[in-house]
Amino acid sequence: MAQGIRDDDGASNTSHNPSLTDLVEQAIAQNPKRRLLLKSGLGLAAIPFLGGLAACGGGDEVVTPAPVAPVVPPEQMLSFAGVDTSSGDAIVVPAGYVATAFVPWGTPINNAAPNWKVDATGGAADQEQQVGDNHDGMAFFGFNSGANGFGERSDEGLLVINHEYINPEYFYAPDSDTADWLAPFTYEKARKALAGHGITIVHTKRAADGSWEHVKSSLFNRRIHGNTPISIQGPAAGHALMQTAADPSGTVALGTLNNCGNGRTPWGTYLTCEENFNGYFGWNGERTPNALENRYGISASGFGYRWHTVDPRFDVNVTPNEPNRHGWIVEIDPFAPASQAVKRTALGRFKHENAELVIAPNGKAVVYMGCDERNEYIYKFVSTGTFDATNPTSAANRNLLADGTLYVARFDAGATAGDNMGSGVWIPLVYGQNGLTDANGFSSQGDVMIRARQAADRVGATMMDRPEWVAANPKKAGEVFITLTNNSRRGGTTSNNADGSTTAGSARPPVDEANPRANNVWGHIVRWNEAGGDGTALSFNWDIFVLAGQPSITDARKPSANATLDNLFNSPDGLAFDSFGRMWIQTDGNFSNAGDFAGNGNNQMLVADPETKEIRRFLVGPSGCEITGITWTPDRKTMFINVQHPGEVGSHPNKPAAYIDDNWLARNPTSFSQWPTSGQRPRSATVVVRRTDGGVIGT
Repeated sequence: MAQGIRDDDGASNTSHNPSLTDLVEQAIAQNPKRRLLLKSGLGLAAIPFLGGLAACGGGDEVVTPAPVAPVVPPEQMLSFAGVDTSSGDAIVVPAGYVATAFVPWGTPINNAAPNWKVDATGGAADQEQQVGDNHDGMAFFGFNSGANGFGERSDEGLLVINHEYINPEYFYAPDSDTADWLAPFTYEKARKALAGHGITIVHTKRAADGSWEHVKSSLFNRRIHGNTPISIQGPAAGHALMQTAADPSGTVALGTLNNCGNGRTPWGTYLTCEENFNGYFGWNGERTPNALENRYGISASGFGYRWHTVDPRFDVNVTPNEPNRHGWIVEIDPFAPASQAVKRTALGRFKHENAELVIAPNGKAVVYMGCDERNEYIYKFVSTGTFDATNPTSAANRNLLADGTLYVARFDAGATAGDNMGSGVWIPLVYGQNGLTDANGFSSQGDVMIRARQAADRVGATMMDRPEWVAANPKKAGEVFITLTNNSRRGGTTSNNADGSTTAGSARPPVDEANPRANNVWGHIVRWNEAGGDGTALSFNWDIFVLAGQPSITDARKPSANATLDNLFNSPDGLAFDSFGRMWIQTDGNFSNAGDFAGNGNNQMLVADPETKEIRRFLVGPSGCEITGITWTPDRKTMFINVQHPGEVGSHPNKPAAYIDDNWLARNPTSFSQWPTSGQRPRSATVVVRRTDGGVIGT
């Protein structure tokens, strides 16, 4: 209507929304060069509905505009298209990404090392100079500008890789016994297996096309394995339970075993975590295991590796203290090839999954850890010393893990039953406190650390559903997450005995608020927030971030609302945050794709938004594998993950019709999986994930 028409000095829109003029002036304020661009007419020409106004420059001088950088949209938490599940023998990644296998088991670590033998006939001496088996935790350490030390470069650095265990059906060429491919089992075979464990450090460099190469001429390339001397430091060093005939001082262990998850420090060292070390030990003849051996799962035959039959170091009847020298966090300086790794006993002895290190507001180094077995505990270590941020690689910083206090968590229910949240406390495991006394069998702080599981039993820690990887949110101080993989023994009436006499994994505890499902076959992720956002706090609040499972289930076993048909998974295991704040979840679960696990497919990696709790599938692994280990270059344009034990048949839907057992598989090693190289037996490997456009991973 006519009365609604105003001249240019009036206003017909009285809202508080910004006008075009406001927006233009805001843009000019942010970048004054844009005023010249608008005067040239080019800027307004990009606004179609202003058409001819661009010509109304009057008498103003026309200035040739400077080149304008393209507008980069802000990074989003989950902007990739999720992928479907798969039971195939290949890596699946989103559109716009590429995944390439890198340094698989057997790769020569340098130019002098022997090539891997496709028929697996290589011996122990070969394996000591080759990349180990079953890659697990991992970290990328960028070089400094001189490529000779710790820095922040994204184009070149050291990739440090754990090797958890071996798959004997692929690791050895069949021997003369047709009924048993491992027979006769020899000392040489045990030494080859020991060489397949431990850590590999490889010098890596990014090529112009974004791919990565192994710099085999580098002096930084090296192996640390099950026969490498490693110093023992901290309260347990020299303890009587650490002494052996070969090392009466109890201060130098031979080897590191079952290297599972990992951690890294701001002073440039790598933390490798010894997990299922008990499985390598056994005994010949008769033996009644003592309470300590029972509590840590030492048994007559171990996991069937047979080392104890040929190497007295692993026969508990001959070397009863050798198991006590394993189950620790080991610190390694990847930039000092001649240095000796150190077992840090102040962080306790148990089945370490990973070690998540953060610096608290007061400068203390805090290390979060899970003990990966059914009905075990969550721990944290707080250093006595403080981190000097002005001199990160100082000698004092490099000794921060030598001394401190180890705590164990108790998760208490909240005021409302069934809401899957509550509060908790950290209980110190200190000799002389909380029942850790001579009267209860503890003789020193070193004794408490060697017997950390039994100490946690005594102080009343909460039994959890297999505590695995811990990850701290880089965007929210004091917020920490842990994967609880599964627990088929949850839902009974028995708990770990306070006197530490329970055989490992044998209790059947009742459900509780933090572990709310009986026969928890799918697993869940718990989150806690330290009081005041301070990692050294002694109390916290917690909640359950996700309960995995089948959305069709509506009874007491039902999953949480953020577990959907679009992101089906089970047994969360690996867990890590990138620097943007995405939480990456890796699985090591049932890949049968049937029954309780229908629609899950192969093991996978997902990404979660810690604020909204949305979870989206990013990657699926090949047949029979676990997806584990994750690290990024500082610019986040390359992500490294590991594919462990590809070709483990288990209950996989594509297992060969002729499959009988591992003896058959050892003689037909390409029958199930040929990942990553067609025509060859399957091999664990690192996978390099990149965007095809060179962009940031996750976007």
